[in-house]
Amino acid sequence: MKINEVEAQVGITKKNIRFYEEQGLLSPRRNSENGYRDYGEAEVAILRRIKLMRKLGVPLEEIRRMQAGGTVADGMRRHLVTLERERSSLEQSIQLCGSLKDREERLDALDAAVLLEEMERLEQTGTTFRDKQKQDAKPVRYAGAVVMALLTTALMAALIVLMVWGFTADPADAPPLALLVVLVAIPGVIILGVLLALFQRIKEIRKGEEDDAKNY
Repeated sequence: MKINEVEAQVGITKKNIRFYEEQGLLSPRRNSENGYRDYGEAEVAILRRIKLMRKLGVPLEEIRRMQAGGTVADGMRRHLVTLERERSSLEQSIQLCGSLKDREERLDALDAAVLLEEMERLEQTGTTFRDKQKQDAKPVRYAGAVVMALLTTALMAALIVLMVWGFTADPADAPPLALLVVLVAIPGVIILGVLLALFQRIKEIRKGEEDDAKNY
């Protein structure tokens, strides 16, 4: 099978499949004729097991241990310790949110300093809160792609303008019209290709295909 077929059959994106290959969790054979990866039922079964474990929140390192010969039972015992710790943290958050609900206070009257001190004390005992402020400062992941696409587009557009200006400034030395069209079309095609690639890149990021370890 090709990777597209595996993607459709298992429900894992191509990027995730390649990610697991990079992590050493999957080792498909190579076709000796064309060098492409050749997936079989064994690889599909492995990916389904990985998908199951990742949906349960099992870390990649724990999956690697299981694949190396460790039992599922041992892996689940270790994972349950993590889940119990997360449940305890969630219960602490629920209690704190519940106490705030019972106060019926406006935000501008809330003594945040006292509450933050209490949260810090709980964190020192092992409680982990869902700190969303880390996401607030998270940069837009496709900002770099947008900047590069705009720069390339601007450069190619400037090249088109420069060529048209040069050919029209001295009509006597201008090349045939057909050649001018070809020369202008080349950067035009580059602009179109860059914009299409940018659109596809943003589409992939919005689908979450970059968050390989989080999706599965």
